Amino acid sequence: MIRPDSRCNRPAIEIADILRRHGDTYRRVHAGHLGRVERRVMSAIVACRTEALGGHMEACDDCGMTRIAYNSCRNRHCPKCQGPARAAWLAAREADLLPVPYFHIVFTLPAPIAAIAFQNKAIVYAILFKAAAEAMSTLAANPRRLGAGIGVVAVLHTWGQALTHHPHVHCVVPGGGLSPDSAHWIASRPNFFLAVKPLARLFRRLFLERLTAAFDAGTLNFFGDLASLAEPAAFAAHLVAMRRISWVVYAKRPFGGPAQVRAYLGRYTHRVAIANSRLVALDEDHVAFTWKDYRQNGATKIMKLKPDEFIRRFLLHTLPDGFHRIRHFGFMANGHRAAKLALCRKLLDRERTPPNDGEPSPVDSDALTWAKAPACPDCGGVMRIIERFRHSFSCSGAPTQSYLRVSRDRERGFQGIVSRDFRRS
Repeated sequence: MIRPDSRCNRPAIEIADILRRHGDTYRRVHAGHLGRVERRVMSAIVACRTEALGGHMEACDDCGMTRIAYNSCRNRHCPKCQGPARAAWLAAREADLLPVPYFHIVFTLPAPIAAIAFQNKAIVYAILFKAAAEAMSTLAANPRRLGAGIGVVAVLHTWGQALTHHPHVHCVVPGGGLSPDSAHWIASRPNFFLAVKPLARLFRRLFLERLTAAFDAGTLNFFGDLASLAEPAAFAAHLVAMRRISWVVYAKRPFGGPAQVRAYLGRYTHRVAIANSRLVALDEDHVAFTWKDYRQNGATKIMKLKPDEFIRRFLLHTLPDGFHRIRHFGFMANGHRAAKLALCRKLLDRERTPPNDGEPSPVDSDALTWAKAPACPDCGGVMRIIERFRHSFSCSGAPTQSYLRVSRDRERGFQGIVSRDFRRS
């Protein structure tokens, strides 16, 4: 018996359905304003796990049950493709966690700066990362504060619950750091890391200094309502106004320990603007989805948008080619992370800092499901690939005329056949 892969048990509505139904109209109406990245994201999501990208047939070694599986687009903006990437990233980061409390700090750009960021994504988002990390590192290094060199994992999110443009970085920080001579581990207070108000002021100053440097270097572009900011006097006046307002830096309750950090990272690192599970209705005139209204204590509500507006908001959050939305700083920076973390563990062991692991929190089960070898849904046996093809069966099991067998090797592992055009943008 040939059955579709269990991954064909899809939500009732997906982003792909919205793009199939309304994407062509959106492309036509916005032809002059739709960039290459946005077009590629739309095409990748529509093609994901369909015969357009090919697939393979698996058979159970024990009971002989066979099933069809289509290839994923692996685009980082696709709601269906983050499980494998998330599982691999979490597995690689497992050894990076230290037996200390962790803190969660969020840096948010004010709306007038966010508008500049949208027109200069690569430059301004990078400034956001650097200013947030530098603000924490500078304040933590102050002997009157913590007096230590810290490590930071930062994740960029650009959306709010209503899919509006809301750029901010979530920073996960171990509770302590290395002494200036790297001879001691300096622990933070159990429920306090850094004072938020001076951190916000320092973040604002560092960000605006870097933004001014980018403007002076001629690397910023301004269009539409922001075109006047291309004039130095107007830009300078704009920044003066930004220095007078308070910037939001929010310190959440500290994590209980590494287990809770793993669970958090599993949910946040590879999140996209909206999950398919939040979609509740789709027709010719509206797309409806759930959202949390934090102004009313996180009450869950239903929002309806015109399809054109929904697609526009979804595409606000596409990132430039090659832009890294997860970054590491301080003693967790990529260039020396292994050596510095080994030193941190040595110092923690020597000083016998007790772990504060709290209650164990499992990593996102969806991520782990995709990382494991496929199991037979009937008997639990090992599923092995017996055929590969560029054009596959439909989820109903009916073969298509374009079916093309590529191999019948039962032993070799499957390497997904994915066109370069659909790889991570």
